[in-house]
Amino acid sequence: MRTKNIFTTTFLLLGLFSIALFNSCKEDEPIPDPIASFQYAISEDDWTEVTFTNYSQHAESYSWNFGDEGTSTEESPVHVYAEAGSYTVTLTATNKDDVSVEYSETITVTDPYEAVRLLVGESSKDWRLLRDGITMGIGPGLNEETGEYDYTTWWTLENDGKRPCVFKQTWTFSEDGTMTFDDGGVMWGEGGVFPEGINETCFEATPENMVNVDGVDVSAWLGGTHNFEYNPSAGKLTLTGEGAWIGLIKVTPDGDVSVPQQSVTYDIQITEETLYDLMAISVIGDGWYWQFNYVSYHDWSNEPAVVEEAEEFGEDLEDVTPTELYNTFETAESYEYIGDIGGTSILTVGQDDPAGGATKVGKYERIASMYQEAQLRVSPDPKDIQFDNFSTAKVDIYIPEGTVFADGGLVKHIVFGFADMSQTEEWWNSPTQFVVEGDDVIVGEWTTYSFDLTDVKARTDLDMIFLGIGGGGHNATGIFYVRDLTFE
Repeated sequence: MRTKNIFTTTFLLLGLFSIALFNSCKEDEPIPDPIASFQYAISEDDWTEVTFTNYSQHAESYSWNFGDEGTSTEESPVHVYAEAGSYTVTLTATNKDDVSVEYSETITVTDPYEAVRLLVGESSKDWRLLRDGITMGIGPGLNEETGEYDYTTWWTLENDGKRPCVFKQTWTFSEDGTMTFDDGGVMWGEGGVFPEGINETCFEATPENMVNVDGVDVSAWLGGTHNFEYNPSAGKLTLTGEGAWIGLIKVTPDGDVSVPQQSVTYDIQITEETLYDLMAISVIGDGWYWQFNYVSYHDWSNEPAVVEEAEEFGEDLEDVTPTELYNTFETAESYEYIGDIGGTSILTVGQDDPAGGATKVGKYERIASMYQEAQLRVSPDPKDIQFDNFSTAKVDIYIPEGTVFADGGLVKHIVFGFADMSQTEEWWNSPTQFVVEGDDVIVGEWTTYSFDLTDVKARTDLDMIFLGIGGGGHNATGIFYVRDLTFE
């Protein structure tokens, strides 16, 4: 019995020691620093009331500063602002070791009555595209560093005579919830919507002319009256009724369209400026961002005139008529004439052949950008190439096995073309190009693609050759390889 008691006592002591040791380790375990975070929602019934939802972690107490001298220590408070304005809200989260962190966000509280008055005036209000500065543009979307949307990277338009008709149109918003579009008697032939003849030009706004590339009647886009809903707190403008639009007829949040829609929703922000009220209409897509700037002048006599004719762009380059024309991409010197490599896609010469060949090749990188290509021009000085001595162009392309082609990503699509950059500011509107797609695009082996130059030889203004792999309209990246671009 004595021996048993000794073992029992020892076991109990060991158990107590283990519990003490466990508790000691647990107490010594460091407490993680808190993470402060919140979201907010403005009441639909009372624009002054804002509900804050706390998403902080590892915290036990909270302190709120609502930016209007109001404070709270509740976890997820509701705050009522006395007036409209922008307020910087700061949440301080503290853990049980008294370690504190802050998170701040600026919110805008909008009086819907005043905001609607900015859009419709006392009874109705006219808006036209800004004629002094950048009136519209498209860019890649949100800049992670600045937190701002960029709409000036890829393409912009100003009142410089390139599209005079778009500056003659008026959108009138009225307090009864209607929007009347006056087309001014003219329309712009949007690319991809209208057929050759009126494509990329101003034309008379008549029902007879409003037929798209598929022969469909799109006259609903002409002048007319539609309805609108404006949510100032959310910054949303919805136009309803077939053919209601603002910005560009084809641009919607779901992508480009070629027929009128029943309803389109835009992001909207209106600010009061010195000479006019400025209305920024924007459309945000996957990896792209359109913005359209409209104005309503306090005194319309201050509005600049429409520039009717664009100044001549660029210059006619010196002609060159090669008997040899190629780039093997083996080295920086293995070319004849076309040795200046540029474009948004990155084409690097002198890389190892992915298929194991002994000859160096070019590595083609499609970066995370919607529309792009590699470009080749005459080196060292650009020239207009005359293709009189050639009938065929050939290029070898290798698309690695395992390349992922998926909806919204890379596409089995190769475009090879020619363009004039020296005298055509928007060269992509009038190239001579060839497309290979679908099952004709071969994966996993070097493939030679050939192109007939009959149409190319008919032009005398071409100074750039371009190659696109993987398709456009998406931000998917890809690595491909090219070699032996030759003309025969």
